[in-house]
Amino acid sequence: MTELHYDVIVAGAGNAALTAALAAHDEGARVLVLEAASREERGGNSRFTGAIFRVIHDGLDSLKPILDPMNEKWYHRVAVAPYSTEDYAADWNRTSEGRQDDELMRLTIEKSFETVQWMHGKGVKWELTANKLVDPDKQDEHTTITLAPGGALRVLHEGVGLVDDLFAAVEATDIDVWYDSPAHDLITSGSTVLGIRVRKGDEFVDVLGTVVLASGGFEANPEMRLRYLGYGWDLVKVRGTRFNMGQMHTKSIAAGAQPVGHWGGAHAVPIDASAPPVGDLRITDKMSRYSYPYALLVNRDGRRFIDEGEDNVFLTYAKTGWAVRAQPGGIAYQIFDQKTIHLLEPRYATGTPIVADTLEELAAVLGINTRNLLKTVAEFNDAVADDAEDRVDPFALDGVSAEPADQPAKSNWARRLEEGPFVCYPVMCGITFTYGGIRIDADARVIDQEGHAMPGLYATGEITGGFFYHNYGAGAGLVRGAVFGRIAGRNAAAERVRELEAVAR
Repeated sequence: MTELHYDVIVAGAGNAALTAALAAHDEGARVLVLEAASREERGGNSRFTGAIFRVIHDGLDSLKPILDPMNEKWYHRVAVAPYSTEDYAADWNRTSEGRQDDELMRLTIEKSFETVQWMHGKGVKWELTANKLVDPDKQDEHTTITLAPGGALRVLHEGVGLVDDLFAAVEATDIDVWYDSPAHDLITSGSTVLGIRVRKGDEFVDVLGTVVLASGGFEANPEMRLRYLGYGWDLVKVRGTRFNMGQMHTKSIAAGAQPVGHWGGAHAVPIDASAPPVGDLRITDKMSRYSYPYALLVNRDGRRFIDEGEDNVFLTYAKTGWAVRAQPGGIAYQIFDQKTIHLLEPRYATGTPIVADTLEELAAVLGINTRNLLKTVAEFNDAVADDAEDRVDPFALDGVSAEPADQPAKSNWARRLEEGPFVCYPVMCGITFTYGGIRIDADARVIDQEGHAMPGLYATGEITGGFFYHNYGAGAGLVRGAVFGRIAGRNAAAERVRELEAVAR
């Protein structure tokens, strides 16, 4: 068996892993990155993401210094309110129902903007999300597009751009990257981690050094999804990489790491029913269907089952997939009329809608209960105020609500569904990442089952738990991975230096 030595070994090659590798290299460490995928499929879930980064800021002017110059064309058309530490924490508390680790949340929030500034210095390019949820070219030139403060910033060219920019930074250094090299197991002595065992095509390679685990969640593993998320989750579609199999979840816990967080929870969204069963790099996240706040979302029985306008979509989309999966057949239908069809985000262009002049015709084509659908829509329309059309603001929480009897309320953007032809997009549940993982502390050290830091072992990203429960605010996951990637990389390098100095003495 081959044995090699590095200062810091990073398992994974997405956003969290590459920020850790770059941070360790900045500290003078000799770094190895292990990527389970081939070079062509590298980048983990990060390559599939829409690449929103939820950061604190003081409004548009504070973001401009890191924005790519091409964003200047939007400056007169968008409004971005400040997003304070308190705003961020309030959104996090609401989406995770107060269960998150407050210290880890606080660190993520406080270091969020300085982290994207650091990434900008590494060559990551940023843009506004003006063209993400709606097509600005279909809006009046004089219409102000209000961006959600926590969802205003993303990487230029989304996940592909994020991974390309980070790998360009890595490849400008002497960091080594091994492809087709999944982390197989930890090399330990008691609770001390000495290195990592790598599975190659015809051998195992033991690599000794300080380890940073950044190998993602277990969402691509149907057996683990069924075991932890429950009945039917082995059948859902996987939005991202096929390589996130949860191997290091299992191996690190077997080595003594403490499991923590919402192991029965996951980021799961509505995606086109025709989406492939696992992520396809040719389409990345373009099968996502997030314009449901402007639709009525009904199930196979022709009934509504959620408040489509509960909040900004960035704060509801990651739980809406759960609601869709729970419907008969695991399918639901987003129905738009001609008053709202112009509000669909550009990604809908990857789908083929079902169009019908009447709701009766639409129900017949879809094979859903016609009587129930007509009753649902009629009762909803009756509950919409006569002046709703004059008050609806598609770009902000407008409070235009409807409370029909025997179906969920719609808290915002309530307008009658009445003007055909009607346009429908069938959707199913697509899982993005899982919430359960291993415990880390504020220094990104992995904590063992007795409550002590495990020497030689750090972690960041989706393999860590305690951050998200039940739901999630868009962009908080990427920020979590990058913030703690920097912390893990720096501290892993410093620990290795201390070890080598101790040996030298």
